[in-house]
Amino acid sequence: MNIEKTIKEAKLKIASEKIKYNEEMKNYTSFKIGGPAECLIKIDSTEDLKEILKLVQEKQIPLTILGNGSNVLISDKGIEGITLIIKIEKLEIEENGDKIKVTVGAGEKNAKIAREFLKKEISGFEEISGIPGTIGGAIRMNAGAHGKEMKDIVKKVKAISYNGDQKEFTNEEMKFEYRRSMLKDEKYIVTEVELELSKGKKEEIQAKMDEYKTFRKEKQPIEYPSAGSTFKRGTDFITAKLIDEAGLKGYSVGDAEVSTKHAGFVINKGNATSEDVIKLVKHVQEKVYEKFGKKIELEVEIIGK
Repeated sequence: MNIEKTIKEAKLKIASEKIKYNEEMKNYTSFKIGGPAECLIKIDSTEDLKEILKLVQEKQIPLTILGNGSNVLISDKGIEGITLIIKIEKLEIEENGDKIKVTVGAGEKNAKIAREFLKKEISGFEEISGIPGTIGGAIRMNAGAHGKEMKDIVKKVKAISYNGDQKEFTNEEMKFEYRRSMLKDEKYIVTEVELELSKGKKEEIQAKMDEYKTFRKEKQPIEYPSAGSTFKRGTDFITAKLIDEAGLKGYSVGDAEVSTKHAGFVINKGNATSEDVIKLVKHVQEKVYEKFGKKIELEVEIIGK
């Protein structure tokens, strides 16, 4: 299928500048790795999303959904079909005493809304504030840090199915677990989220955010491109500790390296490829299993051909 021809013939209402062909995905991921997307479209409204979903269904086009590209490893061979970057922005705040209802668009970046919450003295998001990515991505994987996860503050989630049906899910219906939600299995795209937060004091919120920022700077290799924490924690073990004890800190394949600062992170030292990362990950998994009999799983999602 000629994607460019198909899209042009569809005469979409989406502005042409939001649609790109054979776009290098390394420019859209925090890992700075990834081959070309056959077609990349930036989506900033539910109307645009519905229009694309209709076309995808009619023409049976492969579909990939991305937010800020912060928890993914994209294949060197790229992505077939249409790749959507969800940029839906919205921030509405309703105060009711100490309880605060916040409605957030799925494309809003965690860091950006954390700054808004600080200005308006809204507490409960500080732990999440340093997680790179968007709200939509954070919901999908139930992102968390410092003892808090998205499930602790989410009230409702609005999403659209790949068939174009809109639905609202309660916290319970989202089936949040460690680093996953039902969105990992069901074909729904988050468009909007309702969070329940509380009134706080600016100095206290700022102090917490500063503390978590300092922790990230000291403990995590934020000076290098990465996809965040590469491996999931174990049920009865700390994954990074086992990788460290297996002597794998600093182990590299090409420009992909197990961080010497935090063994749970694989970093891109310059020109790492997805193949480098995958080879390194397999080696780490094999060595940890060999030495400790523990299977470690990827937290990062691999996307593409």
